Amino acid sequence: MAVQMPFAGLLLMHRLVRISSQRHFSSRDILHKCREESTRTFSSASVKCNEYKGDDLDSSPMSAKPTFRQALLSRGRRPLSPLERISSLLPQDGLSPEVMQLREEQNQTNPEEDVGIQLSVTQEEHGAIPTEDDSETHNASDAAMETDTHEDKSRISPTLPGERLLVFGELLVAELRKKGRVEFRKMFRLLEGTLLQSSWGTIPHDNIAGKPAGSFLKTGRGVLILIRRASLEDYVLYMKRGPAIAYPKDVSTMLMMMDVTEGDRVLESGSGSGAMSLFLSRAVGCKGRVLSVEVREDHYKRAVKNYNHWRTSWSLRRGEEWPDNVRFHNADLRTTSSLIANQGFQAVALDMINPHLVLSTVIPHLHPGAVCAVYIANVTQVVDLLEGIRLLSLPLLCERIINVPIQDWVVAPALQKDGRYCNKKAPILDGDQREEADKEETSTEGVPAFGSVPYIARPCPEQMGHTAFLVKLRKCER
Repeated sequence: MAVQMPFAGLLLMHRLVRISSQRHFSSRDILHKCREESTRTFSSASVKCNEYKGDDLDSSPMSAKPTFRQALLSRGRRPLSPLERISSLLPQDGLSPEVMQLREEQNQTNPEEDVGIQLSVTQEEHGAIPTEDDSETHNASDAAMETDTHEDKSRISPTLPGERLLVFGELLVAELRKKGRVEFRKMFRLLEGTLLQSSWGTIPHDNIAGKPAGSFLKTGRGVLILIRRASLEDYVLYMKRGPAIAYPKDVSTMLMMMDVTEGDRVLESGSGSGAMSLFLSRAVGCKGRVLSVEVREDHYKRAVKNYNHWRTSWSLRRGEEWPDNVRFHNADLRTTSSLIANQGFQAVALDMINPHLVLSTVIPHLHPGAVCAVYIANVTQVVDLLEGIRLLSLPLLCERIINVPIQDWVVAPALQKDGRYCNKKAPILDGDQREEADKEETSTEGVPAFGSVPYIARPCPEQMGHTAFLVKLRKCER
């Protein structure tokens, strides 16, 4: 479409050509200058706009008036000619008085209007649109962009005291539940550039970092996965193992048996994979100490690795160090009694195949009235333990021999096949009341009132079986 130019435009073209010949501007130099000084590309449909730089704002006294480029923007949606584009980029101090007068006349004849130019904003800008006003308006627009950016960051920033977002290096748990049952659960370390793999799709670790703990994220297949931090119980259950671990349900009972508190010194024989060591470390705190002895070297190395991995994740998670209060030793208490010489302990935890073989070495270092808790897998070992105590005449009183069963239950509102809640059915005496009750049952509007929905309550089909026997031995002076 040809653009009709007025007589003033022809005169402007003549003046600009003469100025360009005097200043020896070639077309290549002008285009190069366009790339450096201009970040806009004007077209008949849209305008691509980048953020203004502080050096681009005119600080001369004439900046209070609308510039020639701003006047061109206010004309309408017609395309700009190449001459008009070039003339808007020339410095004002290099223009002749006639050209400056023509610009002022055009500014007066074309008042500024809102022509509704659509802006195609780059991704770096947060919706801020520069207006056709002076430099103060551009500064206000930049301030608005900064405010919008700050508001976007505040949406994902921690809102509660002590809350921390997920960072690389933490131990996390991905979990998927369907109908109250866990279909998928996986513990993983958050690493940069890695994918969380599952049968329901993948999630990039980079998308998890910076999110609050307990967030639901979609996989590539659109399935929502819960991402949360791993607790000590999760870590013990899903960490790499050598031998079998002491399960958290049994460890918590042993801690109550021994009455371990902050500042205590505890002896552990049988480090295993480090599960009991971690729980004891948390129980004794910064002021306490745990001496963990393991006879097998491979078990000893595994326990040390698991302990250090948890401490690293904890420091990233809480911003503070996990107490370094466990000392691991690869030794046999039966032959290296010097390891605990001149030491006293408020509690002793034994997780061994033959615990009665080390009782004669350990019990003299146990405080009077303190408890020795023994973790034993089968009942024949319990018999051997009691028989060893009888033959050695050790000052120990067997107070309890227990196992700790845990039964999970399903308690959930009853649902129909179409997903609606079931309703409690009360005895109906009148026929009209029966019809009203049927209408209420089939209604899907609103939420059922409190107490109107029946619940199912039954044991879970999958239950944890027997893990170990716990024997509580108390040292008594006779």
